[in-house]
Amino acid sequence: MSAQVDADVQTISPEMPAMFDGMKLAAVATVLYVIVRILNLKCPMVAPDITCQDTPLNCYLLKSCPILTKEYIPPLLWGKNGHLQTALYGKMGRVKCPKPCGLRKYLPMSDGATATFDLFEPQGVHCTGDDITLVICPGIGNHSEKHYIRTFVDYSQKQGYRCAVLNHLGALPNIELTSPRMFTYGCTWEFSAMVGYIKHTFPQTQLIVVGFSLGGNIACKYLGENLANQERVLCCVSVCQGYNVLRAQETFLQWDQCRRLYNFIMAGNMKKIILSHRASLFGMSSSKMEPADLSRLYTATSLMQIDDNIMRKFHGHNSIKEYYEKESCVHYIHNISVPLFLMNSSDDPLVHQSLLTIPRTLAASFLDGQSHSQLRQRYLPMGETQAAMPVGEIMLCATLSIMLYGVLSIELRLDDGF
Repeated sequence: MSAQVDADVQTISPEMPAMFDGMKLAAVATVLYVIVRILNLKCPMVAPDITCQDTPLNCYLLKSCPILTKEYIPPLLWGKNGHLQTALYGKMGRVKCPKPCGLRKYLPMSDGATATFDLFEPQGVHCTGDDITLVICPGIGNHSEKHYIRTFVDYSQKQGYRCAVLNHLGALPNIELTSPRMFTYGCTWEFSAMVGYIKHTFPQTQLIVVGFSLGGNIACKYLGENLANQERVLCCVSVCQGYNVLRAQETFLQWDQCRRLYNFIMAGNMKKIILSHRASLFGMSSSKMEPADLSRLYTATSLMQIDDNIMRKFHGHNSIKEYYEKESCVHYIHNISVPLFLMNSSDDPLVHQSLLTIPRTLAASFLDGQSHSQLRQRYLPMGETQAAMPVGEIMLCATLSIMLYGVLSIELRLDDGF
């Protein structure tokens, strides 16, 4: 009997290593397949799909700005996955981030609030020889000390631009609020005060308005609210905004592209900002908040809950729908007559594809006599820090184009790119 067992063992044992080797190969192949799918490594790198009218300004802009016509080569491995880019940048930040030196300005507002912005002087002469100032509005809860803003300012200074960067009301951790109010999605009061200061202090300067994410909504809303706001403005550049706050918040409750998870994380960050100013927002006699609002804030898990309980009350809105409608630039953007660059990423996890129909519709509905360009590009850098260089290059070329041809009626829409 034992002899038979030994014979069976001798018969089976040579086959076992081969079976285990096959399982290892299958496991390795599965892991590699998952990595390729997660990192989107099979996604092709294509040149931009550009649609534009054949005008001298458009032709000069496209010719002088190679990034709009050449295919983008993203960073190796993680460059094609928007989620991974966001996670890596959120945890690691930017390596060797520049530290531009500027002066902080304080502007008293009519309601008792104190707006602040940082002013950075150019580090050289602009190639046109003109005095040009960038008025920059950062993303949600951001300020001039954020890495992507510092990167963009450093690049712009070296190109001869003066930069004024708004610090969203309540965003700076070391600046106390002087009234029971902080920034909202579309309040343009502080941005308007900053632009007014720049126009008054530098009467010879021309302006380029730049907005990142939430700042893009504020910048476009500011320009569209009053035609006088567009005086001395060369162009406006908006990066990765959602255009319609109501529709954007509805998509934030969906799990597609992990937006519900991003919603939860951003709600946590917003709670930290609000709670850091709890004494000002809830303790002042002029505050519109109630003790129950603070309790509901602690239990909030989405931006919509925070907006309904806290944010809408800063400006006395009766409902969250009213708040979102009044704060969205989509109702004002059609009033903008200066050159307008709207840039969005096709794989942005925060901006749903349905929201990109807004810039596409705008690009197709110009007034008679106006020309437009619609530039569509995929797989450009998702992170705002990585977008600093492309935006800077486009901005520089646009400035040269406008000054060369003296055309201000053109509107340029980049609706599916950054």
